[in-house]
Amino acid sequence: MVTKKSAEDPLVVRTILIGIAVAYLLLILFIPAFNVFVQAFKFGVLPFFQTLSTSAFLKAAQLTVIIALIVVPINTVFGLCAAWVIARNQFRGRTLLISILDIPFAVSPVVTGLMIVLLYGRIGWFGGLLESANLKVVFALPAMVFASAFITMPFVAREVIPVLEETGTDQEEAAKTLGANDWQIFWRVTLPNIRWGLLYGLILTNARVMGEFGAVSVVSGNIIGKTQTLPLYVEAAYKQYQSQAAFAAAVVLAGLALVTLVLKEIVERKTQIKDVE
Repeated sequence: MVTKKSAEDPLVVRTILIGIAVAYLLLILFIPAFNVFVQAFKFGVLPFFQTLSTSAFLKAAQLTVIIALIVVPINTVFGLCAAWVIARNQFRGRTLLISILDIPFAVSPVVTGLMIVLLYGRIGWFGGLLESANLKVVFALPAMVFASAFITMPFVAREVIPVLEETGTDQEEAAKTLGANDWQIFWRVTLPNIRWGLLYGLILTNARVMGEFGAVSVVSGNIIGKTQTLPLYVEAAYKQYQSQAAFAAAVVLAGLALVTLVLKEIVERKTQIKDVE
């Protein structure tokens, strides 16, 4: 019989493994993140806030929020519909559909942007039709929304599918037996059961939309004050040797990431409490 003590790794091995993990995190995550804050506040707090009050930064932040306000609801509706179809039905091609749903995880964001350009650009498949209708997609808001929506498409569905499969259909069938219609069943039975998984997917979607760089960079043109989001603002400011502006914007993005992590932790704890109950 193997005792618990003998099954554990020797103290030296554990110490080495922990040391490697801590050193890796320091080099890859904590030191670079700490340096961003140091550089942002190197000249004091006042220059930091002055940078955040410039027109270019405010317009970049505004555009980032606008894209998030458009993409998050769209992918929420799509994610709920896709999750319902996949979790509540067994059909031929179900595995293929799940694989297609995961394509944005596998495709490079730069390739995503290129695909949109090849479809909606001036010489793209639909370029002539769009030009004749005087509609501009590439190097404008629509292409940025398309790119962000494609990149974040799987998050809501991927978080809701396991929850729907776990809860089953017993409560929904009982509600239907009692005379509830489909809309009432969704709002009063299904939605309360999946609310934490749905919220988790929303948080991840919003975080990715606000931090997306590659795909948006290809389709936006990075026009200052027009098609420049916060990640693009950071790159442009740094290339123009405006280090203070670049690091200040990076701190804002880091703050958004921190808020995302806090919300993520809260949702995970709520989910665990629900599972225990």
